[in-house]
Amino acid sequence: MSLVWDNLLFLLKGAYYTLLITIISMCFGLLIGIVVAIARLKGNLPVRWLARAYLSVIRGTPAYVQILIVYYGLVDYGITLGPLMAACVALSINVGAYLSETFRGAILSIPKGQTEAAYAAGMTPWQTLRRIIFPQAARVAIAPMGNTFIGMLKETALVSVITVTELVRSAQLLIAQYFVNMPFYLGIAAMYWVMSTVFSFILEGIEKRLSKAY
Repeated sequence: MSLVWDNLLFLLKGAYYTLLITIISMCFGLLIGIVVAIARLKGNLPVRWLARAYLSVIRGTPAYVQILIVYYGLVDYGITLGPLMAACVALSINVGAYLSETFRGAILSIPKGQTEAAYAAGMTPWQTLRRIIFPQAARVAIAPMGNTFIGMLKETALVSVITVTELVRSAQLLIAQYFVNMPFYLGIAAMYWVMSTVFSFILEGIEKRLSKAY
């Protein structure tokens, strides 16, 4: 394992890119997920069908293929994205589909009587969503969101195929240099485990804080 220690800074740089891609994709994935969930629940028929088509395509194809399409496929239409940008775009679109179903289920779990009471109190549909539905839905959604978040952290390994120097790509470069496999694979496995564990603690803290609010 001495080779891992000797190259720890290089691997930590890979971990930095792994975290960066995860956080950026999660932020944009959250926005996409909320918009698609509202579109499915409140949109007119064409909007609902459009949202369903998006879900069907994204959930029915591998994230690996989506990354290849965004990075290599769009070039055919004159759209060239850098590896990091392509990774964030592809993973945001991917995770947005799964989060939209999480949000939709959380919103549907709120009793309809609360919506009716908000309308009776004079709130608009948007005010009802923002003040009544979203705060309660967030508490329901936080646990499955955490699972999606941690799952995406590990899925960032797929972007090594488009030469983003995240953890897996960093290990591959070191393996090519030293011709030794196991220490580097064990090293990045330990780093993934540490990051996943830290995220779990953070999400548990958020979940407890949201629970106290009610």
